[in-house]
Amino acid sequence: MPPRKRARGPKNTTKAVQPASDNEDNSDTPIQRKGKRKMATASKSKGKVASSDVKDSPGKASYCHWLMKSEPESRFENGIDVKFGIKDLKALPDQTGCWDGVRNYQARNFMRDMKVGQQAFFYHSNCKEPGIAGLMTIVKEAYVDHTQFDKKDVHYDASSKPDNPKWSMVDVQYVRMLKRFVPLAELKKLHQEHRATGGPLKDMALFTRARLSVQPLTAEEFNFVLSLEDKDPL
Repeated sequence: MPPRKRARGPKNTTKAVQPASDNEDNSDTPIQRKGKRKMATASKSKGKVASSDVKDSPGKASYCHWLMKSEPESRFENGIDVKFGIKDLKALPDQTGCWDGVRNYQARNFMRDMKVGQQAFFYHSNCKEPGIAGLMTIVKEAYVDHTQFDKKDVHYDASSKPDNPKWSMVDVQYVRMLKRFVPLAELKKLHQEHRATGGPLKDMALFTRARLSVQPLTAEEFNFVLSLEDKDPL
């Protein structure tokens, strides 16, 4: 963030990542924050979860792969540039940062399900060419997102209290860039094909829950998308 790049995590955190907005559409859309990942603001859509303490249902699916959105191009909110692309994560100390700023209950709950060692795609959102840029690993499981209490932070939430915090974040570490950038347009075309043929991307959350900045992936979805880096673009 050129003008006011400030660390988002506590002083003992390595880096801060800022998530892409949970309100962005599909045409868009991380550990010590010196690069801000795109903030996810609370969704005002009709599908917004009514309570921050929704209990998991007994039949809840278990996921171990993820897709996490962030903005690689400059965009200012309250004078702060919320830009945070995969290169910003790579440039942080230990290539690690906290994925703060998520303000959607469902996206938050997905982060609370994350385990150390699980992999996530770093998705560039709200930019000229959205798509999957690279891979990162979860290196610290969900803990309190301090930005909800910082009045100077664009993710400040006056309704959240220190004795009952609403929002969580995880720490992520850069793994590598994909061999080629996989654009949203290509994924959308495959999704449409797979809906007709029963392929692995038929129910991909990127299209069925497009506004979420943190999304789960099945192992089949993750492996198929990863395989695209070795194939020619459509």
